[in-house]
Amino acid sequence: MAHHVETTYRVHATKEHVWGILRDFSSIERFSSKVKSSPLVGESREGLGTKRLCTFYDKSTVLEEIIEYQEGENLRIELSEYSMPLKSLVAHMSVKRVDDQSCDATFGMEYVVKFGPLGCLMGKILMKPMMKGVTKDVLRGLAFHAVTGQNVGDTLPATP
Repeated sequence: MAHHVETTYRVHATKEHVWGILRDFSSIERFSSKVKSSPLVGESREGLGTKRLCTFYDKSTVLEEIIEYQEGENLRIELSEYSMPLKSLVAHMSVKRVDDQSCDATFGMEYVVKFGPLGCLMGKILMKPMMKGVTKDVLRGLAFHAVTGQNVGDTLPATP
């Protein structure tokens, strides 16, 4: 059974500015307090098919690939080569204009947990709140970085 979490966050920066941050696929460490580095791997440097290898502060890694891409609007990312007890995980991010100085950024995930019915229960009770927290923290970091230009580092600062 697939589980879904999604968070939308108001960012006090233009849609174009926020999209520019998301478009730079090799720099999630600028706004995620969990990611230490995220260099691109493979030949693609932008858009569909672009891959990055995220290394987290706890030394775990995940390979992420853009599987859908609409310039200036949204992207879908498939995660693989991770240590989490998941069969699959696909994330999506989008940006929608609110007015000349703000936008709504959305981050969501669809994931399937291993281990059959036990995994389904684990996904609902244990993982869903954790994944929801991840979406909120990433968006808070994105808002902080978009407004201040500062990198988040390994500690999520208060959102401006």
